[in-house]
Amino acid sequence: MSSLARRISPHVIGVLTSPHTRAVRRWLVEQRRRLRREPQRVLYFHQIDDPYSQLAAQVLPELLARYEVELVPHLVGPPSDAAAPERQRLADFARRDAADVAPGYGLEFPAGAAAPAPECVELTARMLVPAISAGGFATLAARAGSALWRGDRARLEALARESGVTDIATAHAALEAGSRLRERLGHYLGGMLYYGGEWYWGVDRLHFLERRLRSLRLLRKAGAPALIAARPDPSAEPAPQPSERLTLEFYPSLRSPYTAIAMDRVLALSKRLPVDLVLRPVLPMVMRGLPVPREKQLYIMLDTKREAEDAGVAFGRVCDPVGRPVERGFSLYPWAKERGRAFELLRSFTRAAFAEGVDTGTDAGLRLVVERAGLDWSEAQEHLGRDGWQGELEANREQLFALGLWGVPSFRLLGRPGEPDYSTWGQDRLWRVEQEIRRRS
Repeated sequence: MSSLARRISPHVIGVLTSPHTRAVRRWLVEQRRRLRREPQRVLYFHQIDDPYSQLAAQVLPELLARYEVELVPHLVGPPSDAAAPERQRLADFARRDAADVAPGYGLEFPAGAAAPAPECVELTARMLVPAISAGGFATLAARAGSALWRGDRARLEALARESGVTDIATAHAALEAGSRLRERLGHYLGGMLYYGGEWYWGVDRLHFLERRLRSLRLLRKAGAPALIAARPDPSAEPAPQPSERLTLEFYPSLRSPYTAIAMDRVLALSKRLPVDLVLRPVLPMVMRGLPVPREKQLYIMLDTKREAEDAGVAFGRVCDPVGRPVERGFSLYPWAKERGRAFELLRSFTRAAFAEGVDTGTDAGLRLVVERAGLDWSEAQEHLGRDGWQGELEANREQLFALGLWGVPSFRLLGRPGEPDYSTWGQDRLWRVEQEIRRRS
């Protein structure tokens, strides 16, 4: 990134992600809808072999029951290779993760589920296409998905006979049309809800959509019932008092927006609960040769802003530190670690890059990072640019892959003797990390 781009980008991204811009965009969308006299429509993009789509399908009937909206379902295929560079890891983790988080949302997904057979996925598509036309998708999708993910072919075939199926060509055409529409609207994943120009990822972001619908007074009944899929929050519970402490490994990156908004909460969790925090930093995905398409970058920025606001964390003035700034920052990591200030250094760096628009690639920017972390800048200059840090980060990456993970921020809670480790990925999984710490304590 050029020096000019680094100076401009914090202002551009700040405007793009600002609450004011979001409010104006929503107002314009609503005015256009009224002028056209269109109903309130929520588009839903369902990927049959995506575990998160199965979770989302389970809440659709309640969404329609509570809110005055029209649901427009579309079947879609998997994301492109560019959007899912670790496709098999994503598929394997998604099954594990869906089973892990489902109970917290009051939903179901079978533990240990295998990838569904292609012929069963095809049969499900042939079943759901006519259900969309007949207006029965919301009631059939979760039932068909339950049989699919449990490997119950007999149940799936019985549902197909009961509901009816279309031919293979029609089903494939519907999948291609849904995938094209999703791409045209600017996304790449399954299990996505789209309303008024904004994307909401299944049950994990449903609370944002619900709040928006409530702000438009689309709740069918008076009062304020609990959200359909409010994210669990165990932090208010009393802290456990165990006889021994647990170890929590934290895998951050210096170029990850989601890592940036997790840093303060990870630190708070480690102070609130009986865990020893161990840092396992890794290089950013792009610097590890994994592509991040433009539409994915845009969605991540907008989604991170919503998540940051929800968590009360600053985010939005972004000066991308990719490349040399990240390398310079990590060159100071071994020294900061020796001084007992490694977390403070990474926390200060991500705050500067993602909340304050500081160009961490300059000496002035990096000096701010260093001094705010409680370290001496003149001493830091003696270590700046040194090699030797790459080996530790590569070992951390190998360990991350061994856990079946590849993205950041990720977490591993080490088990006691005879107890398995617990690992997961995502700043939106901190509630599960906390639940697991409390359970094991």
